[in-house]
Amino acid sequence: MTETAAIAEPDRQATPPRANVLLSVLVASAFVMILNETILSVALRDLTVDLHVSTTTVQWLTSGFLLTMAVVIPITGFLLERFTPRQVFMAAMVLFSLGTLLSGLAPGFGMLLVGRVVQATGTAVMLPLLMTSAMRLVPVEKRGATMGTISIVIAVAPAVGPTIGGAVLSSLGWRWMFWIVLPLSLIALAIGAVWMRLDSETRSVPLDVLSVLLSAIGFGGLLYGLSAIGESGGSHTVPPWVPLVVGAVSLVVFVARQLRLQREDRALLDLRPFTHRPFVVSLVLAALLFMCLLGAAAILLPLYLQTVLKTTTFVSGLAVLPGGLLMGLMGRPVGRLFDRIGPRPLVIPGAAAMAVSLWLFATLTPESPLGMVIGFHLLLMLGLSLMMTPLMTSSLGALPDHLYSHGSAILGTLQQVSGAFGTAVFVTVSSLASANPAGVPDASGLRTAFVVAGVIGLVAFGTALFVRKTEGATAAVAAH
Repeated sequence: MTETAAIAEPDRQATPPRANVLLSVLVASAFVMILNETILSVALRDLTVDLHVSTTTVQWLTSGFLLTMAVVIPITGFLLERFTPRQVFMAAMVLFSLGTLLSGLAPGFGMLLVGRVVQATGTAVMLPLLMTSAMRLVPVEKRGATMGTISIVIAVAPAVGPTIGGAVLSSLGWRWMFWIVLPLSLIALAIGAVWMRLDSETRSVPLDVLSVLLSAIGFGGLLYGLSAIGESGGSHTVPPWVPLVVGAVSLVVFVARQLRLQREDRALLDLRPFTHRPFVVSLVLAALLFMCLLGAAAILLPLYLQTVLKTTTFVSGLAVLPGGLLMGLMGRPVGRLFDRIGPRPLVIPGAAAMAVSLWLFATLTPESPLGMVIGFHLLLMLGLSLMMTPLMTSSLGALPDHLYSHGSAILGTLQQVSGAFGTAVFVTVSSLASANPAGVPDASGLRTAFVVAGVIGLVAFGTALFVRKTEGATAAVAAH
């Protein structure tokens, strides 16, 4: 155990007087930032016209956001050891505000994508800071309820993003999605500058630049190659398999390097959390969950509503609002249940509801009533809400204190990669399976994509059966 962990260990038994204030600042800031993951999803059709790019290209405004987070999040393990929480928070909010400004001013797709990348860099730093701070500030027996609140940020913000985006687009241009967010981020920055003071120990940890490069090339190559498969009618200067192979090889080298560096306590991303079974099972389930949440619910569903049912962006945004609100309302109750009964009685029914809802989406046709779509979406959000909090809490709760920052970095990285992976897969499948020669998703293509999502739901249900009933607060106490 490092010196930092040794000092922090006794403090976890009692909640500091200002813990609620600190967590409130972090939660509010993270909500504003993560909202931007999916706020543009209902604007994809408008952006393809305004920016003169294809659907598979414009989806990089969402996939690129998620991919940037996946590249940056591994570095946060290093950042949280090297700098104070206040320094990390201020850097995150400044980057996010700058990216929001660039996006609002963007004259074309290139600058808009740059702004989204800068936004994502700040968001990526905030997520592990939020989860690590919660694990260190909150007593074990109350972690489920606290993580329930955090799940509102991680899951509900992207879930209601399309609703807010649709409302903005109904009366204003897409740039207003950024002009409305900018003052909120500046207010959060000002409040955090005053209140974000959390005692912590830092140590000089060298940044392994080669590991950063390997991580960026690895995740970037995989996602670029996958997304390129369905783009430009199958014609590419560089065959998609090239970046796929380069990405896979880079990740293998990245893992090997981390295993070597962690023997000297110098790893960019410590992989020892993978030696804890509850962490691994929860990690796999969380990855499958985020593929469906960000790929199917936040991307495919708005595309179906707008291109098949011919709804306006405002109506498509309103259609997913009940599901987002349901997930928000379920956050803390599910967290309290987790504190009492552990994850298994919650995760298995949740995975079943997710799988059933995804297969129901595959039955939708151009004649399906909007009320039916909303009902299916409510079932999906119910399933996800039963899984989200238990998975986050049991995964990190099974780790010793000194691995919290790296565990949260791994969890955050896989969540974002899987979200970007799901987005790329579903958009690609829907484009390739569409009868439209231009590759624009139609009813047939979207149905095929929902079938793929349903298969992923079945895999998630099978994985949920491996969750143990004891992997809750009791397991967390035993781990320490």
